[in-house]
Amino acid sequence: MAAIKIAGGPINQTPLDWKGNLQRIISAIEEAKTKQVDILCFPELAITGYGSEDLFLSIWFPNKALDQLHALIPHCKDITVAVGLPVRLENKVYNTMAIIKDGKLEGFVAKQFMAIDGVHYEFRWFTPWESNRLIDFDFFGEKVPFGDQIFQHGTMRYGFEICEDAWRGPVRPGYQLQKRGIDLIFNPSASHFAMGKTWERKELIEFSSKTFDCYYCYVNLLGNEAGRMIFDGECVLSHQGEILGRNQLLSFEDFQIVPFDLDPKPQAIAPLLEKEWEFTQASALGLHDYLRKSKSRGFVLSLSGGADSSSIAVLVAEMVRRGIKELGISRFCERLGLSSENQSEQSLMSQLLITAYQGTINSSQETFESAKNLAESLGATFYHWTIDEEVLSYTQKIENVLGRKLTWDSDDIALQNIQARSRSPIIWLLANIKGALLLSTSNRSEGDVGYATMDGDTSGSISPIAGVDKHFILHWLKWAEKNLNRSGLAQVNALQPSAELRPQENSQTDEKDLMPYEVIVEIEKLAIRDRRSPLDIYLILGEELSLEKPVLKGYIKKFFQLWSRNQWKRERYAPSFHLDQFNIDPKTWCRFPILSGGFAEELELLEQL
Repeated sequence: MAAIKIAGGPINQTPLDWKGNLQRIISAIEEAKTKQVDILCFPELAITGYGSEDLFLSIWFPNKALDQLHALIPHCKDITVAVGLPVRLENKVYNTMAIIKDGKLEGFVAKQFMAIDGVHYEFRWFTPWESNRLIDFDFFGEKVPFGDQIFQHGTMRYGFEICEDAWRGPVRPGYQLQKRGIDLIFNPSASHFAMGKTWERKELIEFSSKTFDCYYCYVNLLGNEAGRMIFDGECVLSHQGEILGRNQLLSFEDFQIVPFDLDPKPQAIAPLLEKEWEFTQASALGLHDYLRKSKSRGFVLSLSGGADSSSIAVLVAEMVRRGIKELGISRFCERLGLSSENQSEQSLMSQLLITAYQGTINSSQETFESAKNLAESLGATFYHWTIDEEVLSYTQKIENVLGRKLTWDSDDIALQNIQARSRSPIIWLLANIKGALLLSTSNRSEGDVGYATMDGDTSGSISPIAGVDKHFILHWLKWAEKNLNRSGLAQVNALQPSAELRPQENSQTDEKDLMPYEVIVEIEKLAIRDRRSPLDIYLILGEELSLEKPVLKGYIKKFFQLWSRNQWKRERYAPSFHLDQFNIDPKTWCRFPILSGGFAEELELLEQL
């Protein structure tokens, strides 16, 4: 086989940004040509963006994607380009890769298997293509082959498995491609980021190249494309079970050109990241893209001095630090519509993150100092005020109409919630004035059990940490203090997590209100991720946790009751990033009825043990 240079083209696209999407593809092609690339493969649905949702169901949207492909072809002289787009055919929509060789469309390959689990709902939009089926397709008056086919470049034969195609075990297209004597398989993907997922991909890619006795090239989308899912832009080449090359993931660039020589010797291989680094980098990139694509002018954060809001403040700081490091101050500012004149990391932080400590009579001096010191250490703008006057105004009005005083003995939840809710209008006002995104501070553990005040701490435009559990957040903050050199976290990490909504003499803590966070995590994994029953969870955790049986039963019962009761809250949470193996967002990963019997019979069985 003659020497051939291929490349993957991870690219950061946006649904309905037709001009921008096309220009990024063209710019990537031009860069690939300068690197003397023979075949350039973009990810699936690169022309439209993977997250176009129900736009795929329309007639005009896939047709416009074909128009974009038609406009792209003249830019593909002296190179072969594979690019993804939706194609409508006989009232069905197919997820395809178009292959253009030296300015001529050679044909389309259609995806054979749809991703239908977790955050993916591809069967809603796309129809699977049949194995070995090939038809003629009318492309602007020219008939081109469409379906299941392979292509040739010199003496090399290559084909495609499109994302989910590769995950279907013994029925995956790779086995048919092997029978056709394939030399190279491209896997153009839109595979969402999740902590630890690169290890799973590594195993799949190594297995694929060894099993099919070929080169296997994986190419993923890049960035926070449409709001919730983040793509890491991974590009990998493997041969006979060995990784030959891998790029650095989670880039802030619009695109990457990752060239590989089809040579069985290892090339540049970026290391796989630890979970803590993955979370940091994915969140930073997610925030950056959400900010610029929403055309907002910064972030506003109600900074309580506690773990959740502090972790978000640090993630914004990492967004600025990483963006400047990779893009330089000038390009970073240009992306966000800011002047780059006389700018530094510190000055950008003061513009992009505005924080406020909103104290009450129940707030402690320790949390105020924690919030203030952290904001100052990060360079964020810091304001502070009290909301006791607003809380008093609300409670007095209700006391007047009820004809009685509100007390902590009889009105505990209401008195807690009115404090959290009173913070919301003021911080929203600040965000509106600044043209900024309000950051919501809820985490996944709070979402599980509804330990959040609707229209209070759930208020926001985006909820960056709602996809991860509180136990991880507490661990990550200690890691970040050391590994990210964020000394302002020292006071945060010394505090016991507390809502600080009851009088201080009550010594309120989150875990006293709920249960230990490490227990919530274990129940959550089994109940939500693995969909186990309360009885199953009791039997499993009874062997794994050192808890007395009545205590464990109580925790499991409390979790399921609170979970069922608070689905309406989860339906209303701000959009969140998908960052872990699973999440509890009903618009993506986890659907659950708003009204239900609340596991009453299942919990009764548990009590009978």
